[in-house]
Amino acid sequence: MSLIRRLCLVYAAVLLAVAAINYIPGLTDDSGLAFGIFALDPFDDALHLASAIWAFLAGLISNRSARTFLLIFGAAYLADGIFGIFTGWGFLDFAIFTNESLGPEFSFLRLAANSPHIGLGAIALGAGLTLGRRV
Repeated sequence: MSLIRRLCLVYAAVLLAVAAINYIPGLTDDSGLAFGIFALDPFDDALHLASAIWAFLAGLISNRSARTFLLIFGAAYLADGIFGIFTGWGFLDFAIFTNESLGPEFSFLRLAANSPHIGLGAIALGAGLTLGRRV
């Protein structure tokens, strides 16, 4: 199995773990914040679960499907994280469309809340662009 396909399987495992955060005792505080930083609602859980299934299937199917997943997922999650820093809301969960912008903020909490999407997105996009050349 190629590296790009194995990376998709790693993403599937990570995204599945993220979808499970709300259901593991001790990982959310009394106000429902995961690790005391960000809130994950059932829609977020469904989005992460759907992304995990997509990553898993892409990793099993072919190098081309794995590259497609990494490029689209990477671009979408990276952009969502950047939007979160500059508006306080993401677009993948439609929050940017239903909430007024909070404006840009570079506080620790805002950066911490958006860094998972920025990190996962940047790595996926970079891998899709670089590893995909070999596909």
